[in-house]
Amino acid sequence: MNKVTRRRWLSRLGKLLLLVVVAVGVMMALRPRPVPVDLARVVRGPLEVTLDHEGKTRVRNRFVVSTPLAGRISRVDLEPGDRVSKDRTLVATVESQGPEFLDPRLKAEAEARVLAARSSLERANAERSRLEVDHRQAETDLERSRQLLEKGVLSQADFDAADSRAAALQQALESAEAAIRVARFELQAAEARLLDPLPNGELQPGVFDRRLVRILAPVDGIVLKRFRESAAVVPEAEPLLEIADLQALEVVADFLSTDAVMIRPDMPVIIDRWGGQVPLRGRVRRVEPGGFMKISALGVEEQRVNVVVDFEDPTEAWQRLGDEYRVEVRVVTWKADDVLLVPIGALFRRGDDWAVFVVDGNLARLRTVELGRRDSLQAEVIEGLEVDEPVILYPPDRVIEGVEVVPRTG
Repeated sequence: MNKVTRRRWLSRLGKLLLLVVVAVGVMMALRPRPVPVDLARVVRGPLEVTLDHEGKTRVRNRFVVSTPLAGRISRVDLEPGDRVSKDRTLVATVESQGPEFLDPRLKAEAEARVLAARSSLERANAERSRLEVDHRQAETDLERSRQLLEKGVLSQADFDAADSRAAALQQALESAEAAIRVARFELQAAEARLLDPLPNGELQPGVFDRRLVRILAPVDGIVLKRFRESAAVVPEAEPLLEIADLQALEVVADFLSTDAVMIRPDMPVIIDRWGGQVPLRGRVRRVEPGGFMKISALGVEEQRVNVVVDFEDPTEAWQRLGDEYRVEVRVVTWKADDVLLVPIGALFRRGDDWAVFVVDGNLARLRTVELGRRDSLQAEVIEGLEVDEPVILYPPDRVIEGVEVVPRTG
């Protein structure tokens, strides 16, 4: 082979090699690249299904102290946050305006108020008697439950329910005692309106001052609000202070009526986002039987139902809370300690079924799954997945059956 022929063959071989390199480069460029994806593992663990809603704290019983009669009231020195003691802390004094006692119409009204106040006192006494009977029965049931618990016949949950009922009735009994004191105070104030001032303005020994009425705190507690501060001439029933016992604090949350039907008394509750480091424990005491209409932030009419929750933690854990403080309420409607769990972010709809993409080697495989209960983060797997299988979180549109994937880094 001469030199010319050799050069021609070398030139052709070089062009052929160049074409091969270009073809390989084009093939590599057109070859589908692995899709980067985020992965998670199917695990076994506990699952709690909750109904969540915003709630607020409130005192169980609040008392508004008002003027028992028209007259000139002294300055109210008590401020919100001040502690008061029943029948000892002076709220204010009211100086009666004498002419009103001489008005026959007002006198007839005062006599009617006395009768109404006496009826209220009788009703409060009857309520206390009823609660005393219920409380004695609850204490008996609690002692019986304690004995059965020690013998292993009764579950801890049933004993806790009996304990909660006894504690609730004890608080209700204390509230009834406070209501009786308030009713007595109202009766005293109503009777004071029927007392005429003495002609000479002097007091006889042992006789209540007909002109100056001292307003005392009806219960032990803390001043929540002060409606009037300065001295002034005020009408009858002018509100002065709002008093309550912050030790008797509860939580109320208005759930949608469709959610409220799934909530039952004695269900455990997690009270979160209240400002403390750890969530508080609570328990549903009552689901109110009456609903009400509420307009949502989006302007939608919603039927709501109040759910009342008691604190289970000791008072020291939540003593920084006050009346009408915002909290997050999560009612635990179902709980399991060991179930197969898949992240919610891996699930998507495929027709009427739920499906996930499972990574087999480096390929995405479509898998239909059957789900049980779920919360906002994970769902219970009944069938279709095994523990420790890798699933793709939030699969992008490029992920289809059999496509090559690679775990995302960084």
